[in-house]
Amino acid sequence: MPWANISTAAATPADPATSSVLSFQEAMASTHSIQGPPRGSVAEQEAISRIENFLGHLDERTARHETEKVYAPNAYLNDTLKTIHGSPAIRDYFIKTAQGLESMIVVFDDVAVSGHNYYFRWTMDTQMNHLAKGKNVRTIGVTLARFDPQGRVLIHQDFWDSAQGVWDHVPVLGSVIRWIQSKI
Repeated sequence: MPWANISTAAATPADPATSSVLSFQEAMASTHSIQGPPRGSVAEQEAISRIENFLGHLDERTARHETEKVYAPNAYLNDTLKTIHGSPAIRDYFIKTAQGLESMIVVFDDVAVSGHNYYFRWTMDTQMNHLAKGKNVRTIGVTLARFDPQGRVLIHQDFWDSAQGVWDHVPVLGSVIRWIQSKI
Protein backbone atom coordinates (compact mmCIF):
# COMPACT_ATOMS: atom_id res chain seq x y z
CA MET A 1 0.00 0.00 0.00
CA PRO A 2 1.57 3.30 -1.03
CA TRP A 3 0.05 5.19 1.91
CA ALA A 4 1.52 2.81 4.46
CA ASN A 5 4.83 4.68 4.29
CA ILE A 6 3.40 8.12 5.02
CA SER A 7 5.54 9.87 7.58
CA THR A 8 3.74 11.47 10.50
CA ALA A 9 6.71 13.77 11.03
CA ALA A 10 5.60 15.96 8.12
CA ALA A 11 2.32 16.87 9.81
CA THR A 12 1.94 20.05 11.76
CA PRO A 13 -0.89 20.84 14.16
CA ALA A 14 -1.46 24.05 12.20
CA ASP A 15 -2.58 22.01 9.17
CA PRO A 16 -6.12 20.76 9.97
CA ALA A 17 -6.36 18.60 6.83
CA THR A 18 -3.15 16.73 7.62
CA SER A 19 -4.11 16.52 11.30
CA SER A 20 -7.45 14.97 10.33
CA VAL A 21 -5.77 12.37 8.12
CA LEU A 22 -3.26 11.49 10.84
CA SER A 23 -6.01 11.25 13.42
CA PHE A 24 -7.88 8.80 11.16
CA GLN A 25 -4.73 6.77 10.51
CA GLU A 26 -4.04 6.59 14.24
CA ALA A 27 -7.61 5.44 14.92
CA MET A 28 -7.32 2.76 12.23
CA ALA A 29 -3.97 1.55 13.58
CA SER A 30 -5.16 1.48 17.19
CA THR A 31 -8.19 -0.66 16.30
CA HIS A 32 -6.47 -2.90 13.74
CA SER A 33 -6.41 -5.98 15.97
CA ILE A 34 -9.85 -5.50 17.57
CA GLN A 35 -12.36 -8.02 16.32
CA GLY A 36 -15.98 -6.98 16.01
CA PRO A 37 -18.88 -9.42 16.21
CA PRO A 38 -18.29 -12.67 14.31
CA ARG A 39 -19.01 -12.42 10.57
CA GLY A 40 -22.50 -13.63 9.70
CA SER A 41 -23.65 -13.69 13.33
CA VAL A 42 -26.82 -12.25 14.81
CA ALA A 43 -24.57 -9.88 16.81
CA GLU A 44 -23.05 -8.56 13.57
CA GLN A 45 -26.48 -7.97 12.04
CA GLU A 46 -27.59 -6.21 15.24
CA ALA A 47 -24.52 -3.91 15.11
CA ILE A 48 -25.26 -3.03 11.48
CA SER A 49 -28.95 -2.41 12.22
CA ARG A 50 -28.13 -0.35 15.32
CA ILE A 51 -25.97 2.17 13.42
CA GLU A 52 -28.43 2.31 10.49
CA ASN A 53 -31.41 2.92 12.79
CA PHE A 54 -29.51 5.48 14.85
CA LEU A 55 -28.29 7.56 11.91
CA GLY A 56 -31.36 6.92 9.77
CA HIS A 57 -33.57 9.36 11.72
CA LEU A 58 -31.24 11.24 14.02
CA ASP A 59 -33.03 13.63 16.32
CA GLU A 60 -32.22 15.16 19.70
CA ARG A 61 -33.92 12.43 21.75
CA THR A 62 -32.12 9.68 19.86
CA ALA A 63 -28.78 11.49 20.13
CA ARG A 64 -29.25 12.07 23.86
CA HIS A 65 -30.36 8.53 24.80
CA GLU A 66 -28.87 6.18 22.20
CA THR A 67 -25.40 7.46 21.25
CA GLU A 68 -23.56 5.62 24.00
CA LYS A 69 -25.35 2.38 23.07
CA VAL A 70 -24.17 2.73 19.47
CA TYR A 71 -20.65 4.19 19.98
CA ALA A 72 -17.89 2.67 22.15
CA PRO A 73 -16.55 4.85 25.00
CA ASN A 74 -13.32 5.58 23.08
CA ALA A 75 -14.92 5.89 19.62
CA TYR A 76 -13.49 8.06 16.85
CA LEU A 77 -15.82 10.02 14.54
CA ASN A 78 -15.01 12.23 11.57
CA ASP A 79 -17.94 13.42 9.45
CA THR A 80 -15.71 15.68 7.25
CA LEU A 81 -16.94 18.68 9.25
CA LYS A 82 -15.43 17.76 12.59
CA THR A 83 -13.27 15.10 14.28
CA ILE A 84 -14.48 13.90 17.68
CA HIS A 85 -13.13 11.37 20.17
CA GLY A 86 -15.19 9.52 22.79
CA SER A 87 -18.89 8.68 22.95
CA PRO A 88 -19.75 11.54 25.39
CA ALA A 89 -18.29 14.13 22.96
CA ILE A 90 -19.96 12.37 20.01
CA ARG A 91 -23.29 12.45 21.88
CA ASP A 92 -22.93 16.20 22.54
CA TYR A 93 -22.04 16.82 18.89
CA PHE A 94 -25.06 14.84 17.66
CA ILE A 95 -27.35 16.69 20.10
CA LYS A 96 -26.10 20.05 18.82
CA THR A 97 -26.43 18.86 15.21
CA ALA A 98 -29.97 17.57 15.81
CA GLN A 99 -31.00 20.87 17.40
CA GLY A 100 -30.12 22.63 14.13
CA LEU A 101 -32.12 20.22 11.98
CA GLU A 102 -35.65 20.51 10.76
CA SER A 103 -35.28 16.91 9.62
CA MET A 104 -32.66 14.40 8.56
CA ILE A 105 -33.30 11.07 6.92
CA VAL A 106 -30.51 8.75 5.89
CA VAL A 107 -31.37 5.82 3.63
CA PHE A 108 -28.76 3.09 3.62
CA ASP A 109 -28.39 1.71 0.12
CA ASP A 110 -26.04 -1.16 0.93
CA VAL A 111 -23.26 -2.42 3.19
CA ALA A 112 -19.97 -3.94 2.08
CA VAL A 113 -17.46 -5.65 4.34
CA SER A 114 -13.69 -5.90 3.95
CA GLY A 115 -11.65 -7.27 6.85
CA HIS A 116 -12.75 -5.39 9.99
CA ASN A 117 -14.24 -2.54 7.94
CA TYR A 118 -17.90 -2.01 7.12
CA TYR A 119 -18.78 0.44 4.34
CA PHE A 120 -22.28 1.88 4.46
CA ARG A 121 -23.36 3.61 1.21
CA TRP A 122 -26.12 6.12 1.87
CA THR A 123 -28.31 8.94 0.61
CA MET A 124 -29.04 11.73 3.09
CA ASP A 125 -31.84 14.29 2.98
CA THR A 126 -31.55 17.19 5.41
CA GLN A 127 -33.54 20.32 6.07
CA MET A 128 -32.13 23.14 8.17
CA ASN A 129 -33.84 26.48 8.60
CA HIS A 130 -30.52 28.32 8.59
CA LEU A 131 -29.20 26.62 5.42
CA ALA A 132 -30.63 26.47 1.89
CA LYS A 133 -33.61 28.53 3.06
CA GLY A 134 -35.10 25.44 4.68
CA LYS A 135 -35.14 23.48 1.42
CA ASN A 136 -34.23 19.81 1.31
CA VAL A 137 -30.57 19.12 0.57
CA ARG A 138 -29.76 15.64 -0.75
CA THR A 139 -26.24 14.25 -0.60
CA ILE A 140 -24.65 10.86 -1.06
CA GLY A 141 -21.77 9.32 0.82
CA VAL A 142 -20.09 6.35 2.41
CA THR A 143 -19.37 5.71 6.08
CA LEU A 144 -16.51 3.43 7.07
CA ALA A 145 -17.22 1.82 10.45
CA ARG A 146 -15.39 -0.59 12.71
CA PHE A 147 -17.09 -2.33 15.61
CA ASP A 148 -15.85 -3.53 18.98
CA PRO A 149 -16.70 -7.08 20.18
CA GLN A 150 -19.98 -5.75 21.67
CA GLY A 151 -21.00 -4.33 18.28
CA ARG A 152 -20.44 -0.68 19.24
CA VAL A 153 -18.82 1.67 16.73
CA LEU A 154 -15.09 2.21 17.31
CA ILE A 155 -14.47 4.19 14.11
CA HIS A 156 -16.94 6.24 12.10
CA GLN A 157 -15.32 7.98 9.11
CA ASP A 158 -17.61 9.65 6.59
CA PHE A 159 -16.68 10.22 2.96
CA TRP A 160 -19.05 12.73 1.37
CA ASP A 161 -19.08 16.11 -0.30
CA SER A 162 -19.62 18.45 2.64
CA ALA A 163 -19.42 21.41 0.26
CA GLN A 164 -22.54 20.16 -1.54
CA GLY A 165 -24.21 19.15 1.73
CA VAL A 166 -23.43 22.22 3.84
CA TRP A 167 -20.97 24.84 2.66
CA ASP A 168 -22.66 25.52 -0.71
CA HIS A 169 -25.71 26.68 1.23
CA VAL A 170 -24.03 29.16 3.56
CA PRO A 171 -24.77 32.73 2.43
CA VAL A 172 -21.79 34.37 0.68
CA LEU A 173 -19.51 31.35 1.31
CA GLY A 174 -21.67 29.22 -0.99
CA SER A 175 -21.23 31.66 -3.88
CA VAL A 176 -17.47 31.71 -3.32
CA ILE A 177 -17.30 27.90 -3.31
CA ARG A 178 -19.41 27.66 -6.48
CA TRP A 179 -17.16 30.28 -8.17
CA ILE A 180 -14.04 28.31 -7.19
CA GLN A 181 -15.60 25.07 -8.48
CA SER A 182 -16.38 26.76 -11.80
CA LYS A 183 -12.69 27.63 -12.19
CA ILE A 184 -11.44 24.09 -11.67
